Amino acid sequence: MSLPPLVEPADELTVDEVRRYSRHLIIPDVGMAGQKRLKNAKVLCVGAGGLGSPALMYLAAAGVGTLGIIDFDVVDESNLQRQIIHGQSDVGRLKAESAAASVREINPLVEVVIHNTALTTENVMEIFSGYDLIVDGTDNFATRYMVNDAAVLLGKPYVWGSIYRFDGQASVFWAEHGPCYRCLYPEPPPPGMVPSCAEGGVLGVLCASIGSIQVNEAIKLLTGIGDPLVGRLMIYDALEMKYRDVKVRKDPECVLCGKNPTVTELLEDYEAFCGAISDEAAEAASGSTITALELKGMMDRGENIFVVDVREPNEYEIVSIPGATLIPKGEFLNGSALEKLPQDKKIVLHCKSGARSAEALAVVKSAGFSDAVHVGGGVLSWVKTVDPSLPSY
Repeated sequence: MSLPPLVEPADELTVDEVRRYSRHLIIPDVGMAGQKRLKNAKVLCVGAGGLGSPALMYLAAAGVGTLGIIDFDVVDESNLQRQIIHGQSDVGRLKAESAAASVREINPLVEVVIHNTALTTENVMEIFSGYDLIVDGTDNFATRYMVNDAAVLLGKPYVWGSIYRFDGQASVFWAEHGPCYRCLYPEPPPPGMVPSCAEGGVLGVLCASIGSIQVNEAIKLLTGIGDPLVGRLMIYDALEMKYRDVKVRKDPECVLCGKNPTVTELLEDYEAFCGAISDEAAEAASGSTITALELKGMMDRGENIFVVDVREPNEYEIVSIPGATLIPKGEFLNGSALEKLPQDKKIVLHCKSGARSAEALAVVKSAGFSDAVHVGGGVLSWVKTVDPSLPSY
């Protein structure tokens, strides 16, 4: 469906702007009026990572007048494979600062607003209220639901994207004209069911494919041209090179944007709503969590332990804790891993950060291994505190 332009046009374009945006100006659907609307627009990118990188670069090049960047992370070398707004010299630098510098280099006519902070329930409404449109490049469910809820409550549209390995998705959620994210996903998936890109990986160029689609949708919304992805979910398979879209209908029973909404303000705790780990995992980990340094001490003392890495084989190939046996988490969930565990040794589980090993720990404890433990912080903690010479990812 066609929608009216999201913003009013600016008064004029300067000579420099006419020269810079000439290839837009000669497109009849964009023209002078459309470019003036872009100049007058204020767009916030949530995240300066895989999706935020191409989105920010193309929004800047397109002439969006004000670009907001919210990200509290720092650039890591493992980011550079896909987060192309950052370079080698930016490693260790705040992502928001690094991204802002790149945006200014691409287009010095753009005003950049830096929000070097985590997006929380305390600041999301205030930050969002200063923008016309939100581009969501987050990679976790808690933030996605918070972004959606804040956008609906403020009556703002946002462009959503998601990537994993070779697959990408994109849509526009605008409750005033169609469904919201909760209409598509009323409940978050069970903890641990959907791995993040940090756990499962992502083809770097996929970020450009989905990020550019997000910018395309943003331009259409801001200028009022074309048929935006409102009420449609675009699905991209990079291996098969296939695009398809699925209709997404507004749910009249949606708790947020339905006829009788029960969610009328932000939730107190989106992490709890999305369940960072299950209740069973949290209970199992309580009192049974050790540090990487404690594991190193157990190894050095020659204690009778059996160390299990519950990550995936490709992760194990990148970096592993010496002496650990690889048994992926899926084998614990289907029960096949239990026969591989020795009865006469203390079981020590670990993963990348501690979430997956906590889920496996719940299975192990319920199977009778009452003294089993897991390593809080996982491999990341081992690399940081025990052996910094090992690669991180």
